[in-house]
Formats: sequence, structure tokens, C-alpha cells
Amino acid sequence: MRLTPNDITKGQTPIVMLTAYTAPVARLLDPHVDILLTGDSVGMVLYGYPDTLSVTLDMMIAHGGAVVRNSQHALVVVDMPAGTYEKSPDEALKNAQRLMSETGCGAVKLEGGENVAPTVKHLVKNGVPVMGHIGLLPQSVKQMGGYKIQGRDEAGAQKLIADAKAIAGAGAFAMVVEGTVEPVARAITEAVPIPTIGIGASVACDGQVLVINDILGLTEKPPKFAKRFAELAPLIAKAAETYANDVRARRFPTVEHVYGEKK
Repeated sequence: MRLTPNDITKGQTPIVMLTAYTAPVARLLDPHVDILLTGDSVGMVLYGYPDTLSVTLDMMIAHGGAVVRNSQHALVVVDMPAGTYEKSPDEALKNAQRLMSETGCGAVKLEGGENVAPTVKHLVKNGVPVMGHIGLLPQSVKQMGGYKIQGRDEAGAQKLIADAKAIAGAGAFAMVVEGTVEPVARAITEAVPIPTIGIGASVACDGQVLVINDILGLTEKPPKFAKRFAELAPLIAKAAETYANDVRARRFPTVEHVYGEKK
């Protein structure tokens, strides 16, 4: 049975979340995680963009739908890309409803703190489950002056705690805390009644999320917080090299790989 936002709660066992953008990866990850996040990181991971700002709603619908159709257990959360929720709460609701209806996902995620709390409240009031996202905000990287760790001074720490409380108060069922110094991420987790899911934050968060390509060793320069749990890049390169050599030497295809005449 598929998990729902109501199943994602604070508890003794940390919440496990990974990103997924494609059908085969969703099928492989689904039995092992609580949440599959189709993040706007797809723009960087699969499309080669320098940031997430070129991702469109249509892209998120295409990839989110693939993940939903090829998973059975995990809650699927899909990012609302930049430009789809900032204009007004009503515009955000229209786009969120489209995202959910066309993908079948269980929730949407959007970035921001006190500034987006009214939008979160409007979505939740109208039946759209929302996961928040505070701390380092990839969609606001230009305004932030780059991918800078958050909460390094007292003012920044207090702002993050206020953001977290605003998002929780607006009705989000959980929130991602990204790129935030450990003591502040810990304080946020203690300050809010909903689960926090850390990425480059604190082990004290109620769960953790990483980008799938980072843990598989497919990212050339992964961030400091991303641990490689496998090294698939050299295996893929070796498979391509072996295939190329076999084709050029006419070792592939062999008789078992071609079709004969029907008898």
C-alpha cells in the first residue's frame, strides 16, 4: 500500500527520501524508501542545466508521472518549479492541482519560508498536501548570491527558525532543510511539530534526502554533504567501451542476438 502524507511523522525511525526522475530508477528505489522526490534538480541531473531555473511545469509533470506509474510503496512528492507559485496563492493552487491530477503524486513541494506561508496555507486549505523547503533554496540561488550555507550568524539562524515555524503553522506536513549549519538545523527540528528532512543539515533531522545521482557516483563534483554509496560511472563507461570494441571487431551481434528465418 502506498504511503500518504499522514504516514510521514516524527518518530524513532528516520524518514528515508531519495530523488527519482525516471521509471527504471523509481522501480529500483521504491521498496527501500519512504518518499520518492521528483525534484526540480532534474534540470541539472538529466538536462545539464547549470541550475533549476529552466525547469518547467510540463517537465515536472512528465517525470513525476513516470515515477508515480512505476512505484507502489513510497509517497511521491513533486517539486513546483520556479515561476509556478510566486505570483499569487490562486495561481499556485491552479498549478499544484494540475501537477497532482496529471501525475497522480501524493504531494507537492515548494521553496520558501514566511514569504510563502500564505500560499502553503491556501494550498492545504484546498486539499493539496504540501512539503516545505527552507534553508538553502536552489530556486533563489541568484538572489542568495550562490549556493551558500545558511544560518551561520544569529540573525540568519533566527530567520530560519521563523521560516520553519511559519511553514509548519501554514499546514505543511513536512519540510526539507537544506544547506543549513548543524546546530540551527537541530534547533529547527526541535522547534516544529512536523518532520524535518535534512540535506546538508543535521543528523538530528527527522529524515534525510539525497540526489540519486550523487549516491550512485554519477555526479562529477558532488557536494560535500553527499556520500557516494556506489561508483557506477566507471562501470557505465566500461560497458560502453566493451560494447564499442565488440561492434568494431564484429564480435557483436552473434547468432543468439539475431533473428533467423521462420521455419
